[in-house]
Formats: sequence, C-alpha cells, structure tokens
Amino acid sequence: MADKGQNSNMPHQYQSVQELFEQKKPLKICAPMVRYSKLAFRTLVRRYGCDLAFTPMIMSNSFVRSVKARDNEFTTNKGDRPLIVQFAANNGKDLADAAELIAPHADGVDLNCGCPQKWAMCDGYGAHLIKKPELIRDMVRQTKARVGRSDFTTSIKIRIHPNLRDTVDLCQKAESVGVSWIAVHGRTSRERAEPANQDAIKLIKESVGVPVIANGDIRSLEDVQRVCDQTNADGVMAARGMLENPAMFAGYSTTPAHCVQQWLDISLALGTPFQCFHHHLIYMMDKVVMRADKRVFNVLTSTASVLDYLDENYDIRPSSEFSTDIQSTKGSSDGII
Repeated sequence: MADKGQNSNMPHQYQSVQELFEQKKPLKICAPMVRYSKLAFRTLVRRYGCDLAFTPMIMSNSFVRSVKARDNEFTTNKGDRPLIVQFAANNGKDLADAAELIAPHADGVDLNCGCPQKWAMCDGYGAHLIKKPELIRDMVRQTKARVGRSDFTTSIKIRIHPNLRDTVDLCQKAESVGVSWIAVHGRTSRERAEPANQDAIKLIKESVGVPVIANGDIRSLEDVQRVCDQTNADGVMAARGMLENPAMFAGYSTTPAHCVQQWLDISLALGTPFQCFHHHLIYMMDKVVMRADKRVFNVLTSTASVLDYLDENYDIRPSSEFSTDIQSTKGSSDGII
C-alpha cells in the first residue's frame, strides 16, 4: 500500500464514522467508483462538503495474497480520512483477512453487494450476494470478530430485490450480527437508468435500527434533501453526480472554475496518471465546454496539452504553490503492512 504524503490543509483530527452519523444529517458520501474514487479525487471532494469517502472496489482475495496488489489498489495519506475501503468478497475469511490488513489505515470496510456486472455475478461477488443473506451475515460476523476496534465500521452496500421482503430480511440478518450501517442503491441488479426506488429505501430504513444511506439519482444538493425527506435516510451516497460536479455537496450547480484549478493542483502533486487526470476533467467540464470544443479537448493526449488548453481557453492553471500543498512521497509497502 502506498502512503502519498499529507494534505497540509487537512487537520490531523477528524470525526469517526460513528460521530458523523451522530452529528451530521444528512451525511454526504462519495461512492466507490471503479477507476475514479481514488486518492486525488477523494482529496478534492473533501474540500467541497463531502463528509465521508470510499475507495474503489478492491478484490479482497488478491489484496490479501499480493503485496503488489495492495500497492496498486490502495493509496492514502494522513488527510484522507474518514475513509471506507470497499471490498469484493465471496467468503468470510477473505473479507476478514482484508479488513485486518486495512484496519490501521482506514475507518471501516464495506462489502460490495451491489455490483451488477456479469463477471462479478458469475463469480459470486457483488449483487449475487443479495440472494445469499446467510452468507452476508457470516461475512459481517467474521469481519466484526476479526477487527475488534469499536470505532472501525463494517458496512454493506446493496441493491434491492424485486421482492422487497427479501431485501428487508437481508438487512435484518446483517443487523443481527452487528453491521454498522447499510447503503442501499434503490435499483435491482437488472435496472440501470430507471428511477431509484425511494419507497424501497424508506421501507428498509423503517425496518432496521442501524443507519441507512440512500444511493441513486443524487445529482445536486437539492436532490440530497429531497431524497432524505422521501426516505428518512441518514444520508446519501453519490457517484456520477460527483464525477460531473465534485463541488455538488457544497451547493454548486456545475463545477466551478476554482474546483477545476484545485483538481490540477491535487492531481499534479500526487502524480495522477494522465488518463485518470484527463477523464475527470472531461466529466467536470462536460456542461462547460462547448460541443465543438469537446472534440478537441476530449482527445488531448498529454498533461501538458491539457494544461495549455485550459490556460488558453478558460484562464485556468495550476497555482504556483501547488507543489507545497500536497507533498508527493510514496511510502514503502513493507513499512505499512
């Protein structure tokens, strides 16, 4: 695992996940996103009202068995808190082993029970697990037993069943063995663009005593309040809305120029690979860049060309002191695990 320095703007002290649930409502969370919810992006959204951030989904078995996988998949720093690490697992031992390794560097682990991709379903991961409530129950139980810290959370992120009684049963079984909280994506594994089922999330919230987070169709700060009013959820989790507007939780309707500028500072300081650096900018500026200009901007092939384009066309450039804002130092894996 890599530790990339410290964001000097972030305090050493931070609220635990339990404290967040007790003190902040609605809680605003950046969802786990494959390829996207990495350290640089987490650093950015924390500056714009994000209370809690997730890593991308990590395969628990490879994480446990391979130092190389840990170095490649997990990077953090002292300012990257509070942090939840999401794992894909299909058995209790893999999840508990991964949680034990990650516990010194995070505030909780989350079991992915919602990924609808075919490969995940075929291998017993993701949304396949919602058909196996007893297995989820055992995985939560083993993980809670392995990591004894009272301030370390074990959560699950699920999709809903077509039969909501099955979803309620699953959540109650997880609650019975001490699941810390539950994030609910209000769609079934077969649904993609359909509106999220807020009534289902409300039913789950009414059926369990642990905090419930609503996921799906969160694209503005107004959506945050609307969904919480509809579901009585303890908070929301956003994915695509955050990609398009990392400042969404701070009340901005589109990505402001200063947010783009901060992305340049953060990603350059942390050595973000070009493809990730550029793709985030494509999302952030989708509603700002004219259609004709997109054909130019979206096919740029180097960091230098992107920086020149933003400077010449939008008067956006890295700040002169960005290199001292976030020190980019990579820690030794042997010193972490």
